[in-house]
Amino acid sequence: MIMPSPIALFVYNRPKHTRLTIEALSKNALARESDLIIFSDGPRNEIDSSKVQQVRDYIRGVGFFKSVKVVESSVNKGLAKSIIAGVTGVLADHDSIVVLEDDMVTSPYFLSFMNQALNMYWSEENVISIHAYMYPVKGKLPDSFFVRGADCWGWATWKRGWDLFESDGSKLLEQITAQHLAEYFDYNNSYPFTQMLRDQINGKNDSWAIRWQASAFLKNKLTLYPGKSYIRNIGFDDTGTHSGITNVFDTKVQTEQVELQKVEVRERLEVRSWFEQYFNSIKPTLMRRINRNLLSLVVKMKAMMRINLR
Repeated sequence: MIMPSPIALFVYNRPKHTRLTIEALSKNALARESDLIIFSDGPRNEIDSSKVQQVRDYIRGVGFFKSVKVVESSVNKGLAKSIIAGVTGVLADHDSIVVLEDDMVTSPYFLSFMNQALNMYWSEENVISIHAYMYPVKGKLPDSFFVRGADCWGWATWKRGWDLFESDGSKLLEQITAQHLAEYFDYNNSYPFTQMLRDQINGKNDSWAIRWQASAFLKNKLTLYPGKSYIRNIGFDDTGTHSGITNVFDTKVQTEQVELQKVEVRERLEVRSWFEQYFNSIKPTLMRRINRNLLSLVVKMKAMMRINLR
């Protein structure tokens, strides 16, 4: 019998998204056997305070699960520090963990897939994590497969995997550059992961995920992906920390129970090529989203300046 891993859910100021995420998670078969730990970050400013309080009013009443623990921060840590500290803390007391954010709507079979995979690859040192989201790529995908690196939209790992996380982005970039791995890290220049790492180093984003991905990639570790997504990301509506408005990541979610079969622990290079094709296909849309994000940031900064001058 599989003992479900604890679930860490990170929330902030999106009450509607949080409710949808928890309601979907509660419909999973293993929900009532799983411990849920909800990390609520503190507000950045007075504008966010009301929505943070709405989220907290809701999560304090959540049931459905074996146990629910709410961890509220009195200060704003930011997404990266909140996730790094939260995952590290949970794995100090547990051997494995399932991680979600407040815009991840799950398939009813999400927890079954994650826990089966955690159990199946427990002792496989080359496997660093399990991922639940799958890009809407073209091509007939296997039921599950491995790709080098890690990912961040509904994921799970073991303490041995998270121990390899390097929080210093500069160290990671130095190694990628020294080993001439940038092109491979960027999926043959189809997606700017290396630039995302540079931006994190320079304070232009607060991404823990790019450091997690680079940490796994440099250790030549693999992540298990499903052929059909167990996650639908509902955060691309301009409400998230690093999101704009786009539908390029929309994907069909697994609606049937699939018994996980163990596969050879090796990177599937043909899947990497499908990832590259997909990344290349969405480049124009991403560039428009980046430009909109920059404009939105300028507008928000001007608004904050007006508030501070009152």
